[in-house]
Amino acid sequence: MLTFIIPVRHPANSKNWDALKARLAQTIASISGQNSDRWQAIIVANDGADLPALPNGFSVERVDFAPNPKHERGATDDVEVFRDFFRVDKGRRVRAGMLAAQNATYFMIVDDDDFVSSRLADYVARHPGENGWYIDRGYMWSEGNMLLGAISKFFMLCGTSHIINARLYDLERLKGNDADDYLKRMLGSHIAVAQELSAAGTPLKALPFFGAIYRVGHPGAHSNSSGLIATFFKKATLANPLGFIRTALSLRLLTPKLRREFFGAERA
Repeated sequence: MLTFIIPVRHPANSKNWDALKARLAQTIASISGQNSDRWQAIIVANDGADLPALPNGFSVERVDFAPNPKHERGATDDVEVFRDFFRVDKGRRVRAGMLAAQNATYFMIVDDDDFVSSRLADYVARHPGENGWYIDRGYMWSEGNMLLGAISKFFMLCGTSHIINARLYDLERLKGNDADDYLKRMLGSHIAVAQELSAAGTPLKALPFFGAIYRVGHPGAHSNSSGLIATFFKKATLANPLGFIRTALSLRLLTPKLRREFFGAERA
């Protein structure tokens, strides 16, 4: 059973909750498009937070966490302090979802604005006992765009990037202090997860297909990312003919087949 965990920020940390809710609805539609029934999804949201209608397979774990006081980085804030506040806030929401999960054999953390391949649950079901997978190949997309950008090392860019056997999480340790580095490294951030598990002797494998879409460039993006075209065609790329050609060749048309695989019942 693949369990998707979707942490949702405190409403006070959202500049536009209606827009966040609309993006979350698209993420929900993406997850519910799995071509196997061997999955469940848990949304972790604050008490009273208004959520979209949920299809079968979804449940909500309500929490009473306070808003992240450093959700937005101030001009004088140290970058690591800012990131630590974010990691703790996200990590404890993910932890709440994991501890609430029933019959979970694999976990995948999904950011509330991203999309996943409809092939994931079936692939996991056909490979029982594996440590898990990191998404090496994925796409980047911005709203309203008819193109996708194919990217490698996806797991270094996007939080929706790992499928991990539940036995590899130290759930007892996760019940401890929020300041525990383990919570921040394994649940609050995606950067060092594969490295951490490899060092522990339980390495992940690369998922052998494009596994997710990283949505960029919208006003609610915590990463403050630019849109797809601005990200792919930076000044340095435009000034380098070979780099420009390689970048152009990495773009893919958002075909009906890709829409069905990643967007489920919703349409971009």
